[in-house]
Amino acid sequence: MESLLFDELLQEIFQRLPSSASSAVPLVCKRWLILHRNCRSSLSLRFPSASPSSLSVFSSFLSRYPRLSSLAVVLVPPDKSTPLFSISSDAAEGCEETHFSLLSEHLLLAVAFNCGHLRHLRFLAGPVSPSSLLSLSSSCEHLSSLSLSFVRPFSFHWLTFFPSLKDLSLVDCGSIGYDDTLQFDSDHHELPLESLCLSGIKAGDRGFRWLWRSCTKLRRLQLRSCEGTGDGASSSAFVRCLPRLQELELRTCRSIADGVLLRLAEHCGSLHSLLLYDGGSRDGLHHFMSQYRSTLRKLDLRLPLDLDNEHLSAVARNIRGLVSLRLQSCCLVTGEGLKTLSSAVNAELEELALINCDVVEREPGLLTTLGQSLRELRKLDLSYNEMLRDKELVSMLVSCKNLVDLNLRGCRGLTGATLLSMFKSCKLLETIDIKQCCRIEADNVEFFLLNSPRLRQVHVEESKISGVAKTWASQKFIKIID
Repeated sequence: MESLLFDELLQEIFQRLPSSASSAVPLVCKRWLILHRNCRSSLSLRFPSASPSSLSVFSSFLSRYPRLSSLAVVLVPPDKSTPLFSISSDAAEGCEETHFSLLSEHLLLAVAFNCGHLRHLRFLAGPVSPSSLLSLSSSCEHLSSLSLSFVRPFSFHWLTFFPSLKDLSLVDCGSIGYDDTLQFDSDHHELPLESLCLSGIKAGDRGFRWLWRSCTKLRRLQLRSCEGTGDGASSSAFVRCLPRLQELELRTCRSIADGVLLRLAEHCGSLHSLLLYDGGSRDGLHHFMSQYRSTLRKLDLRLPLDLDNEHLSAVARNIRGLVSLRLQSCCLVTGEGLKTLSSAVNAELEELALINCDVVEREPGLLTTLGQSLRELRKLDLSYNEMLRDKELVSMLVSCKNLVDLNLRGCRGLTGATLLSMFKSCKLLETIDIKQCCRIEADNVEFFLLNSPRLRQVHVEESKISGVAKTWASQKFIKIID
C-alpha cells in the first residue's frame, strides 16, 4: 500500500497529522523521512555555544529542510547534556550572550544560504552586524517577520535592505563597538513596518530619531523594560510613529509611561488596544483615560498600586465601545468601580479578566452582579483567585450562557460542583483551564468531558485524566493540555 501512494499525497497526509503523530513519521523509512523534511515549513532550534566545526553540521542540517518559511534559532548556555542542536517547540525569550560573536555571524550566514523561502525568522543566537543582515536580505527577499538581538551603538538603516518586512522585534543584548564598512544614506525612508517591539532602551540611548521618522505605517508598538524612547526626552521624533497606531503595549516602562500616554492622547486617534503593565502614575493614567475619547476596544492593565475606582469611572464615561477588559493584581479596585464600569459597557463587553484580584474574594456577591450585567461575555478569566468558592462562581455562570472560553487556573477553592454547574449553564463552552485546581477530582473531569458536546480544549493535569476520558477526548478531537 505504501508504494502505491504518490509523494504528493503522502506529504498532504503528513501536513494534516497532529504534532504527536508527526514526530514518528521520519522513523518509518528513508522515503518518509525525506518527504517529511521536504514538506516541513517550520522549525525551532536551540543551539549551544559550539566550536566552528559544528557550523558545517548546522548548515547541512538546514539544507535538509528546503521549504522552511518559519525558523527560530536560539543560543542556550553550554551544558554537557545539551546536544549540538535540538528541535524545540518554543524558543527562549532572552539573549544569552552580550559579546559580539563570530558564532552568531556564521549561524546567520548559514540561515541565509540554506533558507531562501523564509518569511519569519527569530534569531536570538547573539548579536549580528549590518553586513551579515545584508546577506540575509539578499537571500530571503520575502522576509516579513524578524526578531533579533541588538547591541549599542544603534543603527537602524539596515532596515532599508528588507522591503517586505512588516514585523520587527529587537531584544537588548548589551553594548559593543564594531566597525561596519557599509555606508548608509542619512535621509529617512518610509519603512513598511507595521509592528515593532523594542526591549531595554536606556535613558541615554541615541540613534532612534531615524527609526521613528521612518515608521509612518506603524500599527502596533511594544516597549518592554524601557527607560526612554531614544535621543532624549526633548526629541520630537517619537510622535511621528503615533498617528496610525492601533495597538500599544508598555511593559515595565514606569519612567516613560506617562509621557508616552500624553503623546498618544495628543497625536493618535485610532488606538484600539492598550496594555499597561507595572508602570505609570495614577495622575498620568487618569489624564489619559479622561481625555482619550477614541475607538479603544481592549484594555489590559496590571497596576497593583496605581489603578483605582476613579480610573474605572473615567473609562465608563469616555470609552463606551470596550469589548475586552483585563485587570491583573489590581489591589485598589473595589466592587463599586467594577459595577460602574460594567453598567456602562454591558452590551459590548465580550471578555473579562480579573486575575489575582482580591476584590473577587473580598466582596461577596460581586460576581453575581457582574454576571447579570455582562450577559454577552464570551471569555472569562478568574485565574489565581485562590479563595474563590463554588457558590460565588456558580451564581455568575448561571447568567453567562454565551461563554466559550473559561480560565480558572490556580483557583484552589473550587470543587467538582463548579464543573457540574458549567455542564448545566455553559452549553457553548469550547475551552477551559482547570489546572492547579486541587479540589477538582478525576471523576469530575471525566464527567465534564463526556457531557460537554462543544468542548475542544482542556488544560488539566494528566493525572486527572482517566482512561475513559482519554478515549472519549481522542474520539471527539478534544485536545488535552497538561
